[in-house]
Amino acid sequence: MALPFQILLFLAGLALIVFGADWLVDGASSLARKWGISEFVIGLTIVGMGTSAPEMVVSFLGALSGNADIAVGNVFGSNIFNVLLILGLTAVIAPMPITRENLRRDMPFNLVATVLVLLLGATALLLGFGDNRLSRMDGAILLVLFLAYILYSFRTGKPGEDEPASDEKVRSPWMAVLLIAAGLGALIGGGQLFVNSATAIAKALGVSDKFIAITILAGGTSMPELATCVVAAAKKKGQLALGNILGSNVFNLLLILGGSALIHPLSFASMSLVDIGVLLLSALLMIASAYMGRKDQLDRFDGIIFLLCEAAYFTWLCIQL
Repeated sequence: MALPFQILLFLAGLALIVFGADWLVDGASSLARKWGISEFVIGLTIVGMGTSAPEMVVSFLGALSGNADIAVGNVFGSNIFNVLLILGLTAVIAPMPITRENLRRDMPFNLVATVLVLLLGATALLLGFGDNRLSRMDGAILLVLFLAYILYSFRTGKPGEDEPASDEKVRSPWMAVLLIAAGLGALIGGGQLFVNSATAIAKALGVSDKFIAITILAGGTSMPELATCVVAAAKKKGQLALGNILGSNVFNLLLILGGSALIHPLSFASMSLVDIGVLLLSALLMIASAYMGRKDQLDRFDGIIFLLCEAAYFTWLCIQL
C-alpha cells in the first residue's frame, strides 16, 4: 500500500482515538456516579478491559499462529508502556491522587500478577530449572486469578471518602452506555488503523517480530490507554486514569496471557533479563510513587522519573536492533 495512504490511515486512526477517549471518559465517569461505584473501579474494569481489547486481539492472533514473540512481547511492551510512558505523561499533565485502597490492594496485586507471570513463564531464566514457557495449566491459573480479582473489586468498589466528588451533570444510564460503546469502538478501530499502518512500515524496514511487538504493536495497542488517561487527567479524573492503567495491566497479564496460553503454550525464550527487569521495575515504581515526592500522590516528579526510565529502555531496544 502506498506510503501517502498509510499516512492518511494513521491520521484517521489518531482522530478516532482522540474522540473515542473523550466519549469513553465522559460515559464511564457518569456511569460510576449513577451506579454508586468508584471511578477507580470503573476505570479498572469497563475502561481498563475495553482499552485493552487491541492487545487481546494481537496476542490471541499471535498465539493462534504459534508466534509467541508477538503474544508475549505485546503484553510485556504494553504494560511497560502503560506505566512508564502513559502514567508518567499523565502525572506530568496533572498529578493523580493515590488512595489507601490503591496502596493496600490494587498496586500490590499488579506486582503479584507480574511476579507470578514471570515465575511461571520464565522459570529457567530466573530460577535455573524447568523451562521458559507458559503452559495451558499456567494459563488456567492466571484466568482464575483474574476472575477472582475482578469480582472482589466490584464487591468492594464503592466511592471512597478520599475520592474527590464531582459536580458534573450525570447522564442517563442509556446515554452513558452509548458513550462508552461509541468511545470503545472509536478507540479500538482507531488503534487498529494505527497498528496496521505502523507495522507495515516497520516490516518494510526489516526489523524483528520481537521489536515490532514490544515497541510498535505495544505502543499502538496502548494508544487507547494513552488517550483515555490524558483526557481523564485533563478532566481532573486521576482515579479513572490510574484505574485504567492498573486494569489494563492486570487484564494483559492474567486474561490475555492466560487466554493465549490456553490457545497455545507460550515461549518466553525471546524475552531477555532486561525486558523482564523493566517490566518488574514498572510495577515496583507504581508502589514507590506513593512515597516519592509528595506522599500519596503520583506527582510530576514521579512522572519525570517514569518517562526517563521509558526513554532509557527504548534506547536500549534500539541499540539491540
